[in-house]
Amino acid sequence: MEVDTSTLMPIEIEKKYRLVPERREELKRELEESGARFVGREFEENTIYSNDRLRDTGSIVRIRKTDSRSILTFKRRVENQFDVKQQIEHETEISDPTAAESIIGELGLKPVLIYQKYRDTWNFRSVELVLDELPFGDYMEIEGSITGIKEAEILLGIEDLETEHETYPRLTARLGQRNGEQVEARFKKEGV
Repeated sequence: MEVDTSTLMPIEIEKKYRLVPERREELKRELEESGARFVGREFEENTIYSNDRLRDTGSIVRIRKTDSRSILTFKRRVENQFDVKQQIEHETEISDPTAAESIIGELGLKPVLIYQKYRDTWNFRSVELVLDELPFGDYMEIEGSITGIKEAEILLGIEDLETEHETYPRLTARLGQRNGEQVEARFKKEGV
């Protein structure tokens, strides 16, 4: 029987862990020794837009800017009983983030959170593994199938790591600094 994939929603499946800096460095060595492929390191600035309707549905709109590209994302959490997060996710690369910000504003969405991070990305077997540094801590995310995530945990010996259930926007809302109508988590500039 053929499945009509035109009506399927893209689901992001990932698991997030809290890391201490020493464990982060150990994981980098373990990934290198296990044959994982290092994809690269990027600096990101993420702006989350919202309004009452999006908050009521557990959804967000985000613009992520890096040195090489900008991405517009819509996410809506799918509740489940597992420690693996599942979200409906739609993403597209945008050529003009300023124009996209204007369009989003005209649709009644306001920037509510801004957070920065450094992300090291690795391909490990069937999953993508990222090591993230944010102003409020270090984290790791593994994205792939539930089976692929469990396999990576076993092979890397990380079943004991503490799972983080909060999203980066929720962590930013709780741990960031209020700046007018927005909450921000930015790295301190040198010499400030």
